Amino acid sequence: MPLRHAVLGSRLRVASVIAACLAALSPAPAGAATDPAGHQSLQRQLDDFVRRPGGPPGAIALLRTEKGTRVVRAGVADVRSGRPPHPDDHMRIASTAKAFSGAVALTLVDHRVLRLDDTLRERLPQLPDAWGSVTLRQLLNHTSGLPDFSQSPAFLAALRADPRHHFDSRRLLDYVAGEPLRFEPGTRYRYSNSDNIAVALMAEAATRTPYEELLRKLVYAPLGLRSTSLPQGYRMPKPYLHGYDVSPPAPPEDVSEVIGMSGVWASGGIVSTPADMTRFIRGYAGGRLYGRKVVEQQRQWVQGASEPAGPGRNSAGLGIFRYETRCGVVLGHTGNTLGYTQFIAATPDGRRSLTFSVTTQVNESADAEQLRRMRAVQENFVCALLRGKKA
Repeated sequence: MPLRHAVLGSRLRVASVIAACLAALSPAPAGAATDPAGHQSLQRQLDDFVRRPGGPPGAIALLRTEKGTRVVRAGVADVRSGRPPHPDDHMRIASTAKAFSGAVALTLVDHRVLRLDDTLRERLPQLPDAWGSVTLRQLLNHTSGLPDFSQSPAFLAALRADPRHHFDSRRLLDYVAGEPLRFEPGTRYRYSNSDNIAVALMAEAATRTPYEELLRKLVYAPLGLRSTSLPQGYRMPKPYLHGYDVSPPAPPEDVSEVIGMSGVWASGGIVSTPADMTRFIRGYAGGRLYGRKVVEQQRQWVQGASEPAGPGRNSAGLGIFRYETRCGVVLGHTGNTLGYTQFIAATPDGRRSLTFSVTTQVNESADAEQLRRMRAVQENFVCALLRGKKA
């Protein structure tokens, strides 16, 4: 989500702030990142990242292996209280919520309720006929060509007028219903928030069940997620990692509850915890929710980066990304929104995982150098995870 929020005043640039509640509008380059300080301990690296000018007030990483879970944290969860980050603190997970819509859709494919070749015309005939040939597969790997509703002037105007405006989440695509596809479906990769709104709507149409209930039945319950939800409002459940706008020399500004989630919904509105996200990515990347044939389809990779780009070389599958680092491959997703940046990844068997969360928005458009540093730190955490030895 490269945009922050206009309503925060002069400290934030209007052109880069409006759609902070949404996932990325333009992916960052997916080249490999390296860290000249790779010899440092993980704790020192995270401490240094937090302490740099413009760094997040807090960060927490959970590395889980066959031997247990290691928690590395730096800074604070709340600058007012000074409380340190905790694995059970709630946080906005931003575009990593797109992996949850992938989990719902692929589970329904496994149950033969949906097919990857189902089209919008078949499942959602109320959408523009010009979009009709787009398939579920193309939505999940961002090759659909759907125009991004979060870039619509009308949507941005509503958000600018009232950041807590209650949108009808199931009508978000109406903002771009008069626009043609950006390209022929399946011919290009372009990350779009509209894709995952359409995925959720297809799941609802196929099951006649609200998306929120599908999440509970198909994802939260099987994976044991106890602190994960998809809210419509702006309030955060306590305790939570406070999210901040960091614009030196001004002090960090708490933006945790600036934006309502109804305008984000399936593209990035979920609230969870580092502990729950660890459970999720181990099960999701490890293929626990559906059978081998669906996993094989999910892992057909195309060129494309998550937003923000994750560590190493990125490629896109169905609701998941492949991160090829100098130490090996992990599968997962990234996300960023106002006050938060997320990276979740696991080995393809789900046995080792990393959840990496920071309490400010880091992306290419806001601070390319900060993103480069973060990707380098993330890659070193992945290396420590894959090598299985204390760094």
